[in-house]
Amino acid sequence: MENLLSSNEMRSCDKRAVEEYSIPSLLLMENAGRSVVDAIEKHFGNVSGKSFLIFCGKGNNGGDGFVVARHLFNRGANVHVLLVGKKSEVKGDAKTNLEIVLQLQKKTKNTSQFSFSEIKTSFLKDCPRCDIIIDALFGTRFSGEVRKPFAEIVGWMNASNKPIVAIDIPSGINSDNGMKTNVAVKANLTVTMAARKIGLIVNDGKECLGIIEVADISIPKKLLEEKRNTFLVEKNDVSTFLPKRALNVNKYSVGKVFVLAGSRQFPGAGVMTATSAMKSGVGAVILGTIKSLYPLLVKKLTEVMLEPLDETSEGTISLSSKEKILERIAWCDTLAIGPGISQNEETQRLVREIISSCEKLMVIDADALRGLEVGGWRLGENKISPTNPKPQTPNHFILTPHTGELSRMIGISSEEIETNRVEIARSAAKKFNSVLVLKGNPTVIATPGGNVFLNSTGNPGMATAGSGDVLTGTIAGILAQMKSENIQVEEKLQRASIAGVYIHGLAGDVAKEKFGERSLMAMDISDSLSFALQSLTTGERTNQQTN
Repeated sequence: MENLLSSNEMRSCDKRAVEEYSIPSLLLMENAGRSVVDAIEKHFGNVSGKSFLIFCGKGNNGGDGFVVARHLFNRGANVHVLLVGKKSEVKGDAKTNLEIVLQLQKKTKNTSQFSFSEIKTSFLKDCPRCDIIIDALFGTRFSGEVRKPFAEIVGWMNASNKPIVAIDIPSGINSDNGMKTNVAVKANLTVTMAARKIGLIVNDGKECLGIIEVADISIPKKLLEEKRNTFLVEKNDVSTFLPKRALNVNKYSVGKVFVLAGSRQFPGAGVMTATSAMKSGVGAVILGTIKSLYPLLVKKLTEVMLEPLDETSEGTISLSSKEKILERIAWCDTLAIGPGISQNEETQRLVREIISSCEKLMVIDADALRGLEVGGWRLGENKISPTNPKPQTPNHFILTPHTGELSRMIGISSEEIETNRVEIARSAAKKFNSVLVLKGNPTVIATPGGNVFLNSTGNPGMATAGSGDVLTGTIAGILAQMKSENIQVEEKLQRASIAGVYIHGLAGDVAKEKFGERSLMAMDISDSLSFALQSLTTGERTNQQTN
């Protein structure tokens, strides 16, 4: 998996590269600037004869911009460097490279080929014409609001209709949470140094980065990978997580899922969950739901088995069904509980009793999360307890809340969660001592041990009713297939969550290509699970036979 770094982690890597490996900081800046020019030529072609405007701040990001200016000029480009600030304010390595730029200006008689200016806002209307703009204003240390004159400059860049290349991160984006406060550069290409930053993957960062290139600036790989706890999930990771099937398997040996879901108000929730579990590759699925839905569901479901359950007057699963439910739980490898189950008081009591007594691996979603809300019950050591004793071992649960549900669970506003979804998910997983899947864009998987995994698949069209039910079934199905894997329970929960989220998003991407983003429906995602899985496992059977 690819490591994602916070701003502090990146600064630490820079510092240790200098102090522990004796790599001059000036060399790191040189490598950064040259890498930007290489990326520009990769995506925009030969720079010779093209004109560039480089907006530089007075810090190290501006220093990178000064290096870029020299390399562009050496390759035949026309370069105009615009410093937002005073020359006297530039320090350290950035000052060294500024002095080189000033010498280039002095020795280049033709100002149309190379020029340097301390820019004021009023100068924007008289800026030299250019083909490409380079943003070297802030870098990864930025946080807060973009103030004058930077806000006007960012606005001018965005309105220029010229391609914009951002160095390290688009100016105005917080590199830790991806948020912009007021304005941010909307880049066409972002060249980030050494490793991706968390802020490039979440929130506004995703909208502003354009194409991303990660530049190798010679920081030792060991430093970049050491003790990291935030990762980007990629295709190869998921392919290795999926259990391999032996030639002599049967429908019960590859996993059994019991889905407890649905109500009169939400009759389709259980269908979507159970069908998706089946499509994920599990051998057998039983859907337990209210008996009045049986005549409808028996016509709709063919492969999924049905367990009709007693119901309340409100058309929800009744407490009197508990014994029958426990029999089915004894049968299954994984329990998926919650989609469409309702907030009915009797049903909620049933949910609490089931979760508190069930020792099977569980995926807990939707209304089954109600018992974990602030002021309610808490997850204790492998059971629910109203006193919330400190758990000694991780729970055997995967919790799958969306932002609103997590807000009720931890008493933090949805807005605050969206602003800092990575760290809040990390904290919540520790709090509930469970693997937590925070649905959204991107979906975040957090573990009790403090690791966070950001998903790289999916699209806005998946924001549709029932998409979460499909995800629950997908995760539950993959988790059940891991029954024979010789790994710890915590690892099974983590792998199933990562794989389930990735495959669910990939199925959404497949469905988008077929149906379009605006008309995407949950069952389109479910129906595309087979294609998503096929793209991950193509050649698996051939390799087994060859070996």
